[in-house]
Amino acid sequence: MSGFELNKILGAVLGTLLVVVSLRIISEGLFVSEAPEKPGYQIAVATEEQAPAEGTAAPEAKPIAELLASADPQAGAGVFRRCEACHSSGKGEPAKVGPNLWNVVGGPIGHMEGFGYSPAMQERHAAGDTWTYENLDHFLTKPSGFIPGTKMTFAGLPKPEDRANVIAYLRTLSDNPPPLPTPQASAPAGAGEAGGLGSDQPASQETPDQGQPAQPEGGSQGEADPSGAQQSPAPDDQSEGQ
Repeated sequence: MSGFELNKILGAVLGTLLVVVSLRIISEGLFVSEAPEKPGYQIAVATEEQAPAEGTAAPEAKPIAELLASADPQAGAGVFRRCEACHSSGKGEPAKVGPNLWNVVGGPIGHMEGFGYSPAMQERHAAGDTWTYENLDHFLTKPSGFIPGTKMTFAGLPKPEDRANVIAYLRTLSDNPPPLPTPQASAPAGAGEAGGLGSDQPASQETPDQGQPAQPEGGSQGEADPSGAQQSPAPDDQSEGQ
């Protein structure tokens, strides 16, 4: 190959590169897209609730006694329907993954005889603690916070009204439903007799903390007398732990 032919090839390559670069520069100048001053669609983004400013007291939650005065057992039954995969509620029905919840309100913590409760539940039972309205409310807020060590994997019901409705429904699961508490009965901690239905904290109550659930021991997911809402196809919402 002569030098003349080599120069022609190199010239053709350089000419092609020059054309490509020129076309790129021209296209960028012709098709410049600028961001609009105002977006065509306003997308609403949920923001977390701001914590109270320093020095400002958080709003005080209503006592469960006040909420129960206007609670709707039928609404509570609707919430409980999501827990029926793991809890039976009829009189004399056998336990499922979690215990049967008949006569749970006012009964001892770990109320179902023969059910395999967790050691944490067994300790509360041995201490004579009962499912008072306040204890049920605390437990349904966050089971693992109220009874550390429970195998109950349900995360809890954050809305006080939902908890009150569920408790009102659980109260109907009895031949002789216990009386509703008065507002005075659920006010300050220790106001009631330890273990009594209207007391705020039983003898060995532990401070509550507040899921998506994990598997309870022995494949059980239920672990507490009350019932909570189940949020996923997995049977996580259960009312009484093992």
